[in-house]
This record gives sequence, structure tokens and C-alpha cells, in this order.
Amino acid sequence: MRYLTGVYWCRGREADRNQDSVILQQVLTRRGRVLMAAVCDGMGGISQGETASGYVAESLQEWFYTELLYMIREKKRSWVIRRSLDRLTFHLQRQLQRYAGREEISLGTTITVLVIWEKAYLVWHLGDSRAYRLRGGRQEQITTDHVHGMGKLTKCLGSFGYFVPQHAMGVLRPGEAVLLCSDGYWRRVTDQEITDVMNPAGVIQEEQIERRLREIGEACMKRGERDNLSAVYVKAVR
Repeated sequence: MRYLTGVYWCRGREADRNQDSVILQQVLTRRGRVLMAAVCDGMGGISQGETASGYVAESLQEWFYTELLYMIREKKRSWVIRRSLDRLTFHLQRQLQRYAGREEISLGTTITVLVIWEKAYLVWHLGDSRAYRLRGGRQEQITTDHVHGMGKLTKCLGSFGYFVPQHAMGVLRPGEAVLLCSDGYWRRVTDQEITDVMNPAGVIQEEQIERRLREIGEACMKRGERDNLSAVYVKAVR
């Protein structure tokens, strides 16, 4: 199986810097193509949000090449892969806490990670970024928004204590897609708009993906979105 992919990463029209970090990596192995995507949204209004998201994104990319590809080559079971990333997130939590202590600051980031191999997908998640699965003209949000009623984050990765990430697992079949996005990207649009614009049935080229991702991002900004906007789209094809 192969994948059509696209990335949207935008500071927005009013933010003075982009605190989001995104990842999209894929490698062809003896067991097929392996893909990892992630959106990390540094907590706005908190010192060095981009430091937290960037550090986590770089660490995920290193994990992809040094651990994930090895585990897949050795045919490790999905729970072994999940536990490996759990250990990484715990390590990242401790490193961010130590850095925050030295600098006498607070910092944090959401983390929403997608890994796909041999049609199986795994999602790890903390925060209010989202992962959607799109298929057959409908969408399913496969992550939970970790916020309370006033919109404040209740879980993230950073200097606020460790939380076990949410896990989701499933099968991604040809013709289906997954969209990862930060809260700045989904907050000003409806689920139906996301379903209509990003319907995988209408996506046959990667240029279409980037154009449609940009269309949603620009609509968010026109509707008053002030946050950074980030998204990664992956469609499975034969």
C-alpha cells in the first residue's frame, strides 16, 4: 500500500510566531511502506511553546528511524510498538520538566501521532489537537479533546505532570484517509465542512490535498481564528 500525503503549516494572520511542529515521514521496507505523521501544538500564551513542540517533534523523528523501523522489521507486535512510544513520552515529559525547572518557566505541547504499517494504524494523543478518520463520505474523530468546559487544556506533554496518552488502533483500507490537525485548524469549521472538503473519494493527487488543506485554513482565518494552524493528511491507496 502507498499513501498520498499533504501538510499545511501556517503561523496565521495575527500570531507573532508559530508554536506548532509537524512531522511526515515514510520509508519503504521489506514489510511495505511505514509512515509516521504528527502534530504538536505548543501551548499558546506559555513561554517557549515552540521549544516544547519542536523538541518533541525532533524526538519523535529520531524514534521513527532508530526504534520503530527496527521493531517493524523484526515483526514486533503492536503492543510492543505502543509501549515503546509510551516510554518515549514518559522520557520527554521528564526532560521538559527538567528544562522548565532550570529556566524557571512552564512549557507544554499537545501531541497527536499516527503510525501506519501493513494497513494497521496506531494513534497516540494528548491535548486538543485531533485525528479524524475519513471514509465513505463520513468522518470519525478518533481522539478525545482533553479540555474542560472553558476550553483550557487538561492534558498535555510538558511541565505539568505526566499523563498516559490516549491510544487508538484500527485498520486503514485503500480509499480511506486520516487527518491530524491542531485546534487552530478545526475550531472555526464544522465536522461536515472537514468531511466535504477532505473526502478521500475526491482526492487523487497530492496537489489536491495541499490545496484543500489550504482552503480550510484560509476559511478559519477569515472567520477570526488567531491561533497557528497545522494539519497533516494521509490517504491510503493501492
